[in-house]
Amino acid sequence: MIKNYFKIAIRGFWKHKLFTLINIIGLSIGISAALVIYLIVNFDLTFDKFHKNSDRIYRVASNFSFQGEKGYNGGICGPLAGAIKSQLPAVEATAPFFCMSSPNIFIPGKKGVPVRFKNQDNVVIADDAYFKIFNYKWLAGNPGNALSAPNQCVLTSDQAQKYFSGIPYSQMIGKVVTYDTIKTTVTGVVETLKANTDLTFHDFVSYSTATLAANKTLVDQLQLKEWESTNSASQLFIKLSAKASPGRIEKQLNDILKKNSPPRAEDKGSTHGFVLQPLSDLHFNEKFGIFDFTARVANKTTLYFLLVIAAFLLVLGCINFINLTTAQATQRAKEIGIRKTMGSNREQLIIQFLSETFLITLVAVIISIALTPVILKLFADFVPKELKADLLQPGIIVFLVLLTLVVSLASGFYPAIMLSAYKPAMVLKNQSASNSSKTRNAWLRKSLTVTQFIIAQFFIMATVLVSKQIYYALHKDLGFKKDAIIVVNSPWKNRTAGKNQVFLNALRAMPQIKLVSSGGAPPSSGNTNSTLVTYKDGKKEVKTDVQLKFADENYMKLYNLKLLVGRELRRDDTSKSVVINATYAKVLGFRNPADAVGKTLEHFNGPKALQIVGVVADFHQRSLHEPIKPLAIYCGTTNWQTGTFHIALKPESPGGNEWKSTIAAIGKSWKQVYPDDDFEYSFFDESIAKFYEEEKHTSTLLTWATGLSIFISCLGLLGLAIYTTNQRTKEIGVRKVLGASVSQIVALLSKELVVLILLAFAIVTPIAWWAMNKWMEGFADRTNISWWIFAISAGGMLFAAVFTSSFQTVKAAIANPVKSLRSE
Repeated sequence: MIKNYFKIAIRGFWKHKLFTLINIIGLSIGISAALVIYLIVNFDLTFDKFHKNSDRIYRVASNFSFQGEKGYNGGICGPLAGAIKSQLPAVEATAPFFCMSSPNIFIPGKKGVPVRFKNQDNVVIADDAYFKIFNYKWLAGNPGNALSAPNQCVLTSDQAQKYFSGIPYSQMIGKVVTYDTIKTTVTGVVETLKANTDLTFHDFVSYSTATLAANKTLVDQLQLKEWESTNSASQLFIKLSAKASPGRIEKQLNDILKKNSPPRAEDKGSTHGFVLQPLSDLHFNEKFGIFDFTARVANKTTLYFLLVIAAFLLVLGCINFINLTTAQATQRAKEIGIRKTMGSNREQLIIQFLSETFLITLVAVIISIALTPVILKLFADFVPKELKADLLQPGIIVFLVLLTLVVSLASGFYPAIMLSAYKPAMVLKNQSASNSSKTRNAWLRKSLTVTQFIIAQFFIMATVLVSKQIYYALHKDLGFKKDAIIVVNSPWKNRTAGKNQVFLNALRAMPQIKLVSSGGAPPSSGNTNSTLVTYKDGKKEVKTDVQLKFADENYMKLYNLKLLVGRELRRDDTSKSVVINATYAKVLGFRNPADAVGKTLEHFNGPKALQIVGVVADFHQRSLHEPIKPLAIYCGTTNWQTGTFHIALKPESPGGNEWKSTIAAIGKSWKQVYPDDDFEYSFFDESIAKFYEEEKHTSTLLTWATGLSIFISCLGLLGLAIYTTNQRTKEIGVRKVLGASVSQIVALLSKELVVLILLAFAIVTPIAWWAMNKWMEGFADRTNISWWIFAISAGGMLFAAVFTSSFQTVKAAIANPVKSLRSE
């Protein structure tokens, strides 16, 4: 019986090849999108799920508030871990660790010459509790005490092979590894984590090493007695007992903080507290960050958006199938009548029609599996680099099976119920479809077609708006010059005033360079320095969290910052002279910026008196997502405040390579001053563009989704146009005989289509407008939602739909009426 079902199905497919092809293509696109998006979503949602009791593992992070301005830090104060161990029995394990600042690692080499690994990331100071919380497989060493004593280290297997290749892990125990100047002995090797994880550490130095007086730098960095200092490098994971309440533990942590660091009068308006961040949130929460700054932080909103796209494309493919199947219903009416007369019951017919749908879906799934590796390569910039097209995983196989069944039922259930309901007596009298059933089927097709147009037009509107906002962000006057400027950071460890000055002098001597400035971060940067600043005028006191920019006398000239009143910074200025922005002047209560010049500010943790010598026009300190904040620019005095070089290049001739040769010359000078460090630079305008990487990815996704949704919709329209014109062949012939022109017939056949598109437009416009406004709320400075965005959507959909259907309507309109009326 089942064999006969499939035989009949294959014969039907061959008889209606075009409709079958349209259904397969539509479903293939939807299923391909669903499969690829499932791979991406499943990849991100499985990060660090493999740890035992992962739902009880939390990172302790810090929340701040300065006069209403919120701040977040993934770090904690040094003494907290010890306090938790002694005061909170509901915490099952406490694992503090400290991220070392890219140490140089030395391994004993041949002939006494050490092998150097420069600036290694993911090196941490930790204790044995870390391995009690997280699941690592031990290849050598004792997990109970591998990090219990000073000057011990544990390596992951990949790193161990990198340091000591060619020998067994057991023989690596006792080997010496030196981190900068800290000499340690290998006491354990653990297998590198292969599952999806943000815990990418590969060197673990014992925590007690950092408490030795000999390691004063590390002792100072850990600040194990400083409750008022928060360092993002000092991190803490805890594992709660099975019955512990995260909310209660969080409250107890803040009680410990208040007890050891009670609020002071001068801290009025500012708060500091702890929050428990679930391990499952680590991969998605950009506020607190993750340990590897180069690692990708996923966005749950983007993942949900991807799921919506997949669902929409699947719906479009299913709608095509339902439309074309119900449109062909009358052609199968006699088949159904005869089969019922011969003894087939309704259940058998339903199984027959569902098996046909299943076969088409199965072919679409096979095509999608073949297309998946190609799609992943096509979207390589968006897809996580670690994601592989391994479709033989059990979870993916289960997903494909479920997807095949769901799509088969969604596409085939209604047509199967409808077709199997025909009565044989009516069918064999050529009364297969009553007026009511015809009307019902027509309304269903129209409703589904309108749904297709709603989805396609929504994507068009969203794509145009996102592209408009990206263009606005990249071309808006941000208040500074951003072109032909490169930024170079001097190496952190080898940064000295003498070396910085030598490199600066070398840059100034290069004829291809227009201007050079040394200071801190450029005007717009992902790095933020801020502090609490107080202004007193005898009547009131204004405390404000102020963004800081460190500069020299050339900084404002190089970036073309517009001075409103006063003067720029001078070479002989000390850090007590400051230029503020217009926003800060308003916050201080000055309507006229000139009134701010000469006033004095009190710095919270720097120079106590800052005299305002000028007011600069507002410029965006970060992306357009964030508002312009109070800002102060003053001369940097320390090495870290003057270690960034801003280099304005002279214009490049058309087709020339002056910039390339200039950058090569800068790199040569760099090697002379910093021979042990790699030369790295960035173009300032490219750094600005990186603020909007997520929006660019969204725009790319929307563009593809729009194109595919229009393509699927047009495929369905083409199929319906073929069916409709075939059904109205004689009507068209009669109209032509009676004098109707080709254009009149095309207009007649297209009229219903235009009405459906306009109806969809009327439905989708308020929905799209609301969604666009919600998305735009994420930008402090944004473009307008222009009327022409909606006009383009309606016009584009009308053109695509009419153009697609015209292939068949024009063909029908110009056909010889003699042929269509011959049978009469």
